[in-house]
Amino acid sequence: MKTIKLSMAQALLRFLDNQYVSVDGIETKFVKGVMGIFGHGNVTGIGEALERSPGSLTFIQGKNEQGMAHAATAFAKQSGRKQIFACTSSIGPGALNMVTAAGTATVNRIPLLLLPGDNFACRQPDPVLQQLENPSDYTISAVDAFKPVSRYWDRIVRPEQLMTAALSAMRVLTDPAETGAVTLALPQDVQAETYEYPESFFAKRVHMIERRPAAADAIRRAVELLIGKRKPLLIAGGGVHYSEATEQLAAFASAFGIPVAETQAGKSVLPWNHPLNMGGVGVTGTLAANRLAQEADVIIGVGTRYSDFTTSSKSAFGNEDVQFININVSRFDSVKLDGIAVTADAKEAIAALHKALAEADYASGYADGELPSLKAEWDHEVDRLYALEHEEGLSQTLALGVINETLQPSDVIVAAAGSLPGDLHRLWRPVEPKTYHMEYGFSCMGYEVSGAFGAALAEPDKDVYAVVGDGSYLMLHSELVTSLQEGVKMTVLLFDNSGFQCIHNLQRGHGSDGFGNEFRFRNPVDGKLSGSYIPMDFAAHARSLGARAYTVHTAEQLREAILLAREETVSTLIEMKVVPGTNTAGYESWWRVDVPAVSVSPKVEAAHREMAEETGKARQL
Repeated sequence: MKTIKLSMAQALLRFLDNQYVSVDGIETKFVKGVMGIFGHGNVTGIGEALERSPGSLTFIQGKNEQGMAHAATAFAKQSGRKQIFACTSSIGPGALNMVTAAGTATVNRIPLLLLPGDNFACRQPDPVLQQLENPSDYTISAVDAFKPVSRYWDRIVRPEQLMTAALSAMRVLTDPAETGAVTLALPQDVQAETYEYPESFFAKRVHMIERRPAAADAIRRAVELLIGKRKPLLIAGGGVHYSEATEQLAAFASAFGIPVAETQAGKSVLPWNHPLNMGGVGVTGTLAANRLAQEADVIIGVGTRYSDFTTSSKSAFGNEDVQFININVSRFDSVKLDGIAVTADAKEAIAALHKALAEADYASGYADGELPSLKAEWDHEVDRLYALEHEEGLSQTLALGVINETLQPSDVIVAAAGSLPGDLHRLWRPVEPKTYHMEYGFSCMGYEVSGAFGAALAEPDKDVYAVVGDGSYLMLHSELVTSLQEGVKMTVLLFDNSGFQCIHNLQRGHGSDGFGNEFRFRNPVDGKLSGSYIPMDFAAHARSLGARAYTVHTAEQLREAILLAREETVSTLIEMKVVPGTNTAGYESWWRVDVPAVSVSPKVEAAHREMAEETGKARQL
């Protein structure tokens, strides 16, 4: 057996550089490169390997560990989970900064390979700088915090352990049903230790991402259920995108007259103006989709995990006889809501169900004009909101209307948290698939700018826009600098509404007078954060980093700034001063947020009674 002497870190990079995935016979190099921030826990190990023997892997210098891991997640998402960037950090705080991003990737079923440094395996210099010491269990380090947010976790304490760990990592990263964050803890001494690795370990490996077919019996049971149903509703989730099943879904819906509602991850599976596209469903859904959900006698969920926002905390489906058919590559998701589980690839399952329903001569039972009428009513409402002016300044919905009308059909928007996901889910009108990039599994504040950088890396021929509130921008915007460093242009559309206004609205809707959610000075009179708004010049901040920037106050200025930003050659920020509270509200939807039964405020107690009443109406399974 031929061997080659390498450090563990060198061997890891050589292995990663030779991993490929194959989908429908098309091979893609799986690991594009490594994003990293160096410290004493990785600089002389994996850092040396990246400097001296990176192979064809690209190195990108992160500015914040969480930010770069978000960027890697967005890159993998926008790449359809066919290509990734790994992320490396030092031990201690550098590693822990990536835990939030690990949770974000795992919840969203996105492959993310994390390579944090770890304590010395030999323990001889202990305790070293940034080392976490647990007196009752000395094997625990800061990197153990990744365990609950990782789909696979391993600590490599001997260099030869790399071989089984790396293969196990690839098994999870390339499995559509199991993928998420994978953490390989790399003790800093073991990174530098050498081993005679077999050359076969570094051979090109092609991981086959096979389309799991639907079981004939599952299709039979689904058809038997559908035959007796007249008002089906199809809910399209992110799995439709990952399976590349948008054309099959459109053909299926059209063939049987089945309306389609979209989750946040599924939005853009159909063009907004498709006659059967009823828009977002659930808490942030449209009036059309939510009314159909209430009356539906069967829900066909495709590639959705049925989050509480999709199901309106299980209150969205009001028909007592409603039943569920769940098409999902993961059985964990396909068995939800006590539905008929069709555990299969979305593209394969839709095609099989289409064939079987056609043979059964099935058609939905919606009345003539019912679906067009619902869609037309909602389209009119969007037109109204897109044109809605406010006497105090630029409204959020008007700003979104200008942006939507000015951007090109192929442009990609990235968002994650605050009031913007609700408005975008309801109002945004995408034309092309994968142009709506929403991280709403974790709704992680700070994902937006980093995610836009990652999406722009994945789609170099498209214009990418981060749609972000001032609260999220303040939390994490560091990868704006990385975009400038790498010459990867993105545009940040910053909605400045002076605070965490989404949660401000939520608390006021449940008995609060408003507390701790607006960016105000402390009032010396009452000692509370009730003074004037804190003035912030986000455009000046962006310019100080090297970006181009504009500040706008009107719809006309916004439209002009977008056109100017399109011509810029570097990342650009457009700061919009929008009136707080000018976002959309719910459309016949409900979200469970429990309220105390006892309070000094009668408003809170009244909100509790209302919440308890609605909770009693929700499904139990």
